[in-house]
Amino acid sequence: MPYRKSNIVRSVDRWTIAIYLILVIAGWFNIYASGYNYDQVSIFDLSGRAGLQMIWILTSLIIGFSLLMIDSDWYDIFAYWIYVFVIFLLVVTLLFPHDIRGSRSWLVIGPIRFQAAEFAKFATALGIARLINSYDFTLSQTKDFAKTLLMLFLPMGLVLLQKETGSALVFLAFFLVLYREGMTGFILFSGFCSILFFVIGIRYGNVYWGETSLGQSIVLLLIIPCISFILYDYEKGRHYLKYLLIGSFGLIGLAVLVSLFFVFDLCFAVLAVIAIIILILLFLFLKYRERPYLYIACFALLSVAFIYSVDYVFDDLLEPHQKIRIEVALGMIDDPSGAGYNVNQSKIAIGSGGFLGKGYLNGTQTKLKYVPEQDTDFIFCTVGEENGFVGSTFFLLLFLILIVRLIFLAERQRSTFKRVYGYSTAAILFFHLAINIGMVIGITPVIGIPLPFFSYGGSSLWAFTMLLFIFLRLDASRNERL
Repeated sequence: MPYRKSNIVRSVDRWTIAIYLILVIAGWFNIYASGYNYDQVSIFDLSGRAGLQMIWILTSLIIGFSLLMIDSDWYDIFAYWIYVFVIFLLVVTLLFPHDIRGSRSWLVIGPIRFQAAEFAKFATALGIARLINSYDFTLSQTKDFAKTLLMLFLPMGLVLLQKETGSALVFLAFFLVLYREGMTGFILFSGFCSILFFVIGIRYGNVYWGETSLGQSIVLLLIIPCISFILYDYEKGRHYLKYLLIGSFGLIGLAVLVSLFFVFDLCFAVLAVIAIIILILLFLFLKYRERPYLYIACFALLSVAFIYSVDYVFDDLLEPHQKIRIEVALGMIDDPSGAGYNVNQSKIAIGSGGFLGKGYLNGTQTKLKYVPEQDTDFIFCTVGEENGFVGSTFFLLLFLILIVRLIFLAERQRSTFKRVYGYSTAAILFFHLAINIGMVIGITPVIGIPLPFFSYGGSSLWAFTMLLFIFLRLDASRNERL
């Protein structure tokens, strides 16, 4: 059959565009409210941030609808070139940094200034989608998986070198996409365990049980059930799991009884049990030649090494401001007038909104400028104070509907390239939403990432618009065929 072009107006997903427009306009009004003072007359005043955001919105709409007019095949054809070009911009930003509001991630070209890190997200999504769509590609092959990690960690590393930790962590959202495309869940579980071990090790690192910190002791005990959980997935009908659990905790129980009569560090007993488990797993690997046993043994060994390196990472590798933000988030210190000031004022502002809110332009916490960065990273404070629990829930549900809608659109794609890009779009938006709301209400450290479509800024709005509208164009072409 001849090539059939679909009508873009009829094919594009109007529900997604409607949600996008609602979020963008709502963000614009909240930016105006966050900086509003009673002598400010108009939301269109270009001397204020709301007026500038209006310019970013208009240009974003032009960019978005221009992207819809481009042939969808071009995104596949030029995916690598777009990726390489953005990597080039990240390198240039590193070589010629400009310090703007304390950030060295800005690239200034004449009157134009932007953050290449924001555009690296959709460029990486295109690059990874093109790679996974390659002929004979499979994530189960080591070389293919290594290529994917290289494509992912290259921009992430360059953003980290710019001291933009928050933007760099967003790239971890791609692991959700890789899991959907066949990556083993073992990697996701290992990542979850590393976060859990790090948090426990830091939170209880200064509390001692014998000669070992309570944090290290808890993690060492947790390693055994974690090994058992992974082994349960790979055991394939064998009964090693039952014997492993009974034997491991039996030996630990015996060590506890002995410690009642003889003084010694119980952690050495737990380490001895883990060492025995590792030896058993290595024996099973040699006997059955099944790699999962080797992987689980490596997980156990690396987990022990990780927990004993947590203090070094926290004390020597993290920046002082990063350390104190983690300590505040974990409740290790209470610094309401210092490092915890932003989060403390944020929670006060949201809490003061009550159930229905104080009403538009009536937020006292924002009017009196108690909340820093209230029109960028902490824009949700304005939403919570002026719209209350009801309004906040409405906007969060709207974000959730958008993400679920994107997943639905991704699943109906006939092309791997389009599906992977669609899932990348949903994952990036989800990560931004979860971390931004988490840091505003104090359950995650403050790492400085914007709330999509709400936070003030041209770079972030343009980048999110490009991320979304490229996928809308790919989705609109799903019925095009030869």
